Amino acid sequence: MDANEILEYCLAKKGVIESFPFDNETLVMKVGTKMFLLMALEKQPLGINVKTDPEWSAELREQHPQITGAFHMNKTHWNSVMTDGLKRELIFKLIDQSYDLVFKSLTKKAKEEIINN
Repeated sequence: MDANEILEYCLAKKGVIESFPFDNETLVMKVGTKMFLLMALEKQPLGINVKTDPEWSAELREQHPQITGAFHMNKTHWNSVMTDGLKRELIFKLIDQSYDLVFKSLTKKAKEEIINN
C-alpha cells in the first residue's frame, strides 16, 4: 500500500481535509478541525498514526509487530502503523475507526455541517 492509496481513501470520506501543520513532510488528515491520521511522506517503509479504541490497540499491538504506541502522542489512543506486511483491509479498518472516533468527538453543529455538505 502506498501513500496515494491512503490519501485517496481518506479524502473520499465526508468532511476530510489535508494539511501540513507541523512540517512539509507530515501529512495530517482532519475531519472537521480534528486530526484522525498522520502520515510521514518521506519515510520508508510507509507509516501512519491513527486513533484506535484502547482495547483494540492492545490486541493489535500483541498480534502485529508493525503496530506500536504512537510517538509523541497519547499511546493509549494512538498507534503508529508500519504498513508493510499488513493486509490492506486491516489498514482501511484502522483508518475507518480513527475517522469514526474523531467524528464522534466533534460538536453536534460540526457533525451536522459535515453530513449536510
